[in-house]
Amino acid sequence: MVRSDARENRARILAAAREAFAESGDISMNQIAQRANVGPGTLYRNFPTREALVLAIYQLEVDQLIDSVPGLLATLSPLEALRRWTTDLVDAMRKKHGLGDALSPGAHQSITEQTYGPVIAAITQLLDAGRRDGSIRADADPRDFLQLTGALWRAASGPEDRSQPMLGLILDGLSRRRQQP
Repeated sequence: MVRSDARENRARILAAAREAFAESGDISMNQIAQRANVGPGTLYRNFPTREALVLAIYQLEVDQLIDSVPGLLATLSPLEALRRWTTDLVDAMRKKHGLGDALSPGAHQSITEQTYGPVIAAITQLLDAGRRDGSIRADADPRDFLQLTGALWRAASGPEDRSQPMLGLILDGLSRRRQQP
């Protein structure tokens, strides 16, 4: 069992690193330790390499995204929940791409394989809710939807953020009400 102070240290490190990497990818591990108010030994005990830290940040973001689905579905219509969730997914994809320089190709592949199934399961939950209430067409495939979101993070990264209009087109295409007979 992990001691509460060790859990708190780990959480502070992740929060500090997340904030630091959002500002600049060039921040050192020692600067992250300082921001987290922990010693370098504590940082390296939790995350022996920079890559391990980056992977932990990304995994945490994906876990939070996946865990958000039930709450979204409890408060929003399935299509609106899918819109909000996808906007957050696009943001996570953009961050992952930005962290890509800190990851080896093997680590990139590993995190993609590790998160693919849970992300598909979350999309399936959202699509199934829409199928049940009649707002999403029966043939909507979560793998196709995830593939389409790949274009959205690129559109959000440009000088003019086109991700929301593009997401609107994707959601219109999923809508059962707009489906041709």
